[in-house]
Amino acid sequence: MRASAFLYPWDVNGDPAAAARTAALGVRQATLAAAYHSTRALTPRHPRHRIVTAEHAAVLYPLDENRWAGRVPRPYPAGDWAPGDAYGEAAAALADAGLDVFTWVVLAHNSRMGKDHPSTSVVNAYGDRYPWAPCIAQSGTRACLTDLAAEAAVRPGAAGTELESLGWYGLAHLHAHDKTAGVPLGDAGHYLMSLCFCPACAEGYDRQGLDAEELASFVRGALEPVWRGAPSGGGWAGVEKLLGARTAAATRAWRDAVARSLQEETVRAVRAAAPPGFRVLLHADPVSFHCGANAGVDPRHILSVADGVVVPRTGDTAPLTPFAETAAPGQVIAANFTVVSGMGGHPETLHADASRAADLGATELRLYHAGLASDEDLETVRRTLAAL
Repeated sequence: MRASAFLYPWDVNGDPAAAARTAALGVRQATLAAAYHSTRALTPRHPRHRIVTAEHAAVLYPLDENRWAGRVPRPYPAGDWAPGDAYGEAAAALADAGLDVFTWVVLAHNSRMGKDHPSTSVVNAYGDRYPWAPCIAQSGTRACLTDLAAEAAVRPGAAGTELESLGWYGLAHLHAHDKTAGVPLGDAGHYLMSLCFCPACAEGYDRQGLDAEELASFVRGALEPVWRGAPSGGGWAGVEKLLGARTAAATRAWRDAVARSLQEETVRAVRAAAPPGFRVLLHADPVSFHCGANAGVDPRHILSVADGVVVPRTGDTAPLTPFAETAAPGQVIAANFTVVSGMGGHPETLHADASRAADLGATELRLYHAGLASDEDLETVRRTLAAL
């Protein structure tokens, strides 16, 4: 199966051996970050540094000021962790090493936007804002994300793009010094804590026959037993247990419609800016009420919009089968494996895992993350891809 390795520009720029080392893994493609959220990243082989701190969500190339002048909100340029056209420099080196390059674009995940423009953030039923989670129902946010996708995805020479966080983001977030696991919320609790009550969402609930203030009060009441330790229940049945079937369905109808329309608008914008043959993939979860980097989607809908999906294969989450059963010939179903041992990955089982993924309908592999992995992990990946 065709395999791609994820990379950041700072993994490549300033390291003359990085591009060839990536190609030597046996991958045919690099998925290279063009717009990315804040992070602190290890660079274990780089000749100049060992830690890169990306202080805020940013584009990793020069912004088109003709597109963004005077707009609020708008993307942020990177600081010294990705100066100039960091993406373009790294992409050129990877292409020279014989690799196809896909852009990697993170969209509705931006803590700097939430800090600078609090009104853009998801607001939970208690009035707490989630600065990392732009509300995708708001018109200004949607316009920003759609135009960012078109600009960041279609960088010179890119053969395609992988769009991450193109949907609702909610409570779940790898925040610095996170202390949110004291009460097990489960699927249902996370959903209720991820419902947004900003003015745009209040109008949306109204169109579904729900009063936002009453709904927020009801959500708080439904969560009271959960805070005291009662199980919230799993899956959509758990949400219905807490909210009631009719109310739960109404909230999901609003949120699903918002996410679907944003995905359709964004993919159209990318295609309009892209050359023929450009491939558009989404990082996706086949359960539409799930939130996060792998956006919850309806498999049939998303595969009518995009050219394929990238599906995480950590444990049993986000299974491949719902996508594989829906995909048309030629569409990409990429199984995404963490191959960094120190981040919970299992490169030693990659051969068996990849074979199992192929049996479940995967057509390609994604390897997270060639820049973060140890030499030992990368050697295991190289041997596995050679055997495959």
